[in-house]
Amino acid sequence: MSAQNAENADDAVDVRGEVADGYEPVREAFAENFRTRGETGAALTVHREGRIVVDLWAGATNADPHAASGPQADGGPEADGGAWQPGTAAVVRSASKGPAAAVLHLLHQRGQLDLDAPVATYWPEFKANGKDRLLVRHVLAHRGGLPALDVPLTPEQAYDGTSGPAALAAQAPDWEPGTAHGYHPHTYGWLLGELVQRATGRPLGRWFAEEVARPLGLDIWFGLPDAGHGPPGLARLADVPTPEPSATAGLRVRPKREVTEAYGDPASLTRRAFDSIDPRPDENSPACLAAGLPGSGAVATARSLSRFYAALIGPLPDAGRTPGGPHGAGPAAGPETARTAVAERRTARSVQASQKRLFTPATLTQARSQESSGPDRVLVVNSRFGLGFMLHSPSAPMLAQGSFGHPGRGGSLAFADPESGTAVAYVTAAMQRSVTSDPRTHAVVRALRACL
Repeated sequence: MSAQNAENADDAVDVRGEVADGYEPVREAFAENFRTRGETGAALTVHREGRIVVDLWAGATNADPHAASGPQADGGPEADGGAWQPGTAAVVRSASKGPAAAVLHLLHQRGQLDLDAPVATYWPEFKANGKDRLLVRHVLAHRGGLPALDVPLTPEQAYDGTSGPAALAAQAPDWEPGTAHGYHPHTYGWLLGELVQRATGRPLGRWFAEEVARPLGLDIWFGLPDAGHGPPGLARLADVPTPEPSATAGLRVRPKREVTEAYGDPASLTRRAFDSIDPRPDENSPACLAAGLPGSGAVATARSLSRFYAALIGPLPDAGRTPGGPHGAGPAAGPETARTAVAERRTARSVQASQKRLFTPATLTQARSQESSGPDRVLVVNSRFGLGFMLHSPSAPMLAQGSFGHPGRGGSLAFADPESGTAVAYVTAAMQRSVTSDPRTHAVVRALRACL
C-alpha cells in the first residue's frame, strides 16, 4: 500500500498531510485529538531512521475563540490566526529544554565545557552562598537546588538576560546540590544560558542558530529575529478547557492530593518555581518571542523539532524525505507532497551530505543516562532525568524505556527513541492543564508504538 494522503480524510477535522504505509493508526489518533480531546490546532511529525513517516497538521493557529480579529497592535501573532500549515511554528514552552540542553552537550563534545566541573569554573560569581561545588552536571539533571527565585522577576527582568543569572548567582540553594532533584521550570533556562555565554561568548540562542539550526535547516528559534516578528502563520498560544477523559481513554489521571495542594499553595516550592516570573508573561508578545528564554521560550515547527531529535540519534539520509517520496512507502501524492519536498530540499542545502548527525554515540549515551529518579521536589511526583532531558516514565510517557526528550506544559512534546530509530514532535497552540503528560500526545504515541 502506498503512503496515505491524509488530506480530507475526515470531513469534520480536515487533517492534512501524509503518513507512510503502516502508520495509519497514528493519523487516526491525531484526528481523534480534535474530536474528543480538545485539540484546536496542532502538527505532528515522526522521523524513522532519519526519514519522515508521519507528517500531519490540522486546525487553526489561534486557540482563543475570544480574541479580537486582525493583526495585534504589538506585532505579535495575528489574533484571528488562520488554518494551520505545514510550516506553522509555535512557542513550545518546556519542550525548549531539549534543544537548549543539546548546546551544552555539543560544547562538551567539542571540549569547550566540562560537565563535571563546578559551574563557578565558568561563572565565578556563582559560587556565593554554598554553590562552589555545584556542578554543570547538577544543573542539567535538575539537582542544583535552584528551582525557584527568592524574589520573582517581572517579565521585563526575565527577558533582559542579566537579572535571572544575577539572582541565581546570589542566592543559596534550597537543598545541598547533588543530593536530590526537583524540576527547574524557569531557572533552568537562565542557568544554561549564562553557562553558554560564559563558555563561548555567545548567547545560547545565537549559538544554537549558528551551530545547529542553520546547518540542519531547522525552523527553531531561541529569540525570533526582527524584534519578535516570526515566521508567517506563527501560532498564538491560548489556554483552552481540558476535556474529561472517557471511561475508555488510555490516560485517566486524577492528581494526588499532595500534587493539588502543592500547586495551590503560593508558599510551596512548586508554586514558587513555576511563579519565578510574576506576573505570568504574555508568551505571544514580541518581547517574549524576541527574548527566547532557553527553558520555555523556543519557537519551533513540528517538522524541525522532530528533525532535530532525529539528528541527535543518527544521520539524516536524503534530508529526511516525506513519506510519499522515493524513499517513502509509495509515490508522491498531491500538492502538499510537492510543497513538502521543496521545503525538505531547501533545508538540506546547508547540511553537508546525508551523514549529518549531532551527537556522537558517547554523547548520546551521556545525554540519556539516568541522573535523577524518584520523588521530584517540585513536580511532587516521581520523575526521571538524564542530563538535560526527561526520560520515559509513567509521569512523562514517551515511546519506550530508552526514550529521551521533553514535554512542554500545556501539550507540546518532542523526543527520540534510539532503539527504534524514531523521533517525534507534537506542537500545539491549545494549552491544556497538563504539565508533563498530556492525553493528546499520549494517544498519538500509544498509536505509534503499536505501529513499530
